[in-house]
Amino acid sequence: MSNSSDAARRVVITGIGVVSPIGIGLRAFADNLSAGKSGIGVVRFVEHLALPGNVAGEVREFSEDVPKEIFGRLLEKKARTQMNKSLRLMCREIQLGVTAAMLSLEDAGIKIDPEADNERLGVDFGANLMSSPPSVLKDACWSCTDEELRFHFDEWGDKGLAKMEPLWLLKYLPNMPACHIGIAARACGPNNSITLAEASGMLALGEAYRVLSRGHADTMIAGTTGTRVHPVKSMHAKLWDELATGDGPPETWYRPFDANRSGQVVGEGACAFILENEETALARGANVLGRVLGAGSSCVLDKQGRPGTRQALVNAMRAALRDAGLEPADIGHINAHGLGSRESDLEEARAIHDVFGELGSKVPVTALKGYFGNSGSGCGPLELAGSIVGLHAAGVPPTLNYDAPDPVCDLNVVHGGPLPVENRRLLKINVTGMGQASAAIVEVA
Repeated sequence: MSNSSDAARRVVITGIGVVSPIGIGLRAFADNLSAGKSGIGVVRFVEHLALPGNVAGEVREFSEDVPKEIFGRLLEKKARTQMNKSLRLMCREIQLGVTAAMLSLEDAGIKIDPEADNERLGVDFGANLMSSPPSVLKDACWSCTDEELRFHFDEWGDKGLAKMEPLWLLKYLPNMPACHIGIAARACGPNNSITLAEASGMLALGEAYRVLSRGHADTMIAGTTGTRVHPVKSMHAKLWDELATGDGPPETWYRPFDANRSGQVVGEGACAFILENEETALARGANVLGRVLGAGSSCVLDKQGRPGTRQALVNAMRAALRDAGLEPADIGHINAHGLGSRESDLEEARAIHDVFGELGSKVPVTALKGYFGNSGSGCGPLELAGSIVGLHAAGVPPTLNYDAPDPVCDLNVVHGGPLPVENRRLLKINVTGMGQASAAIVEVA
């Protein structure tokens, strides 16, 4: 449903925080994106991964020292000490998200008042379902296992729990990124967590946009975090997903919409945006990076529970266009999900043709997972950030490794170099393996 006035709908982006395989912070991210550098390679710091060639998109520069440094720049001593202690209650995935959120505040020039409880500042953040690494559970599990390797569930309460680390569960709850971000930023406004895998990012962005449009906040921190560079998550990927392989260097394996695509490469990363009412942003002299025009979502399953990827994407795109009051011809480019799998890319291409009609083979399409890998929940905002910084630099960023166009997909895939465009409205789409799709339309300033 449309809002009652144009003024109520003017929501702008004033900050971006990025923690990605091609850089931490917006400058490094933008520089490496512009250089066409992929962050996919052989994993260095995580052991026991069930991945072809041990290849993934890893944030190699990230450690606990990174958020500590950022806390040092943004927080007063008492709050800084509290957040440094809280890092012990955050798994890597949560740390990535909190870091991205703090970087977005810094990029937006928003200072955190240690004495204020800001009820007009909110958080909408997405995350994957999180898993403990086996090393965390092994001692507790072995304590309930007999000599014949049979696990005794009835012994867990007496023996197993005693060997678990204190506050274990808090390190792996998907609502904790939003909680820690709210505490660090003293954001006492609306706070919500979204856990819908790859669809999470544009859902979080869309919900934050609507919170602002309704007047329930002045500023929102919206984004996602995700890692699949994880012993358990990589096993899930090996069992359930089509994973890419190749004869060349690992950075050439991810080939969205290419005729020779062989699957996805998992990754990790986080990205956060600062969304503000335009009036609030202009009053404080903020640098406006873009404007959110609309958002949409859908979930489609058949009677047997099989996902309807194509129809879900069609529904989400059309909903976003309606929300923005736009037609397909008004879109300058599509930032696609581009999973790299044979079936998913074809279904996505068909969905684009369904919505765009005769423009389906003409509208520029880019797919950026070749830079980052697929981090699940973390992928959408990273890809959206890629389009925003690309348009602020040289144009729509190119899809990596697009060497052999797939005639069945019949898309105008941007490749070889950035594409300068006059129309700076972009449509960002994502979809999960369960038929959940999300879309957002952003006009880049």
